[in-house]
Amino acid sequence: MAYFINDECISCGACEPECPTSCISAGDDKYVINEDECIDCGSCADVCPVDAPQPK
Repeated sequence: MAYFINDECISCGACEPECPTSCISAGDDKYVINEDECIDCGSCADVCPVDAPQPK
């Protein structure tokens, strides 16, 4: 099950360098996760200060 980033994202960028598959990138209003590349590791959720990454 891939993760997605909800609207709580504050675009701090803490999640992007933690992703082992580099599937997180800056979007227009928030960071986004490419669900086809996400391996459901939860590394992004572990470092997010606002719990924006959530399992889909």
